[in-house]
Amino acid sequence: MERLRPRHREVHIGFTKAETQKMERLLRELGEQVLERQFCQNIAKCFNRSAGRAGKPIVKWTEVQSWLQNRAQELPNISKNISEQQGIRPSNKALGSSEIPKEEKTGNISELEFEARSSKDGAWYDVESFLAHRSLSLGETEVRVRFVGFGAEEDEWVNVKRAVRERSVPLEHSECQNLKVGDLVLCFQERRDQAIYYDAHIIEIQRKMHDIRGCRCLFSIRYNHDNIEERVRLRRLCRRPTH
Repeated sequence: MERLRPRHREVHIGFTKAETQKMERLLRELGEQVLERQFCQNIAKCFNRSAGRAGKPIVKWTEVQSWLQNRAQELPNISKNISEQQGIRPSNKALGSSEIPKEEKTGNISELEFEARSSKDGAWYDVESFLAHRSLSLGETEVRVRFVGFGAEEDEWVNVKRAVRERSVPLEHSECQNLKVGDLVLCFQERRDQAIYYDAHIIEIQRKMHDIRGCRCLFSIRYNHDNIEERVRLRRLCRRPTH
């Protein structure tokens, strides 16, 4: 039996290695633009909706900006001044393309843009990079992926059509009304030995009044891989992107 891919809860000690590498790369490529408030807010939002942050405190945009400011002082040829302009949106180069890579493309696209399903446990993990590709005899394509938070020993070949997709997005408290019975969601499954994401369908919704903590609604879901039912709150659900 193939072993599971555990994702244990860890004590939060700051940004993850993948997050710091991401911020440093953006700082080197884009300079002072990354110090903008809107830019930092977008980075924080991307980090918070990443499976790599599951079980950890949310990242505040001010923490992102503070880290970038401190790092900028250590890097040559990067302006130390924060521009006062607002509303600058991250470029596709900064936060990744919205398209699945074509067969000939490999390399580090973005750990925040795609997720892939592991053949070892059937769970979905954020993709850090696409390392290589190969064509199968039936005309389908596989890519070798590296998962966020895992080393090279956990790299896998996955089918592009069936096991690679745009990353699922955590729901804001105000978005709970958009969910309905029958919707496909990605649900964070917490167990004693692991905490990972699986596809599930909503089978019942108990609407409740929101309070200072946000959404208090309860969602009954059924996991697709084993048909086990569970009642969860909104914080454990991610929506599938629609186009």
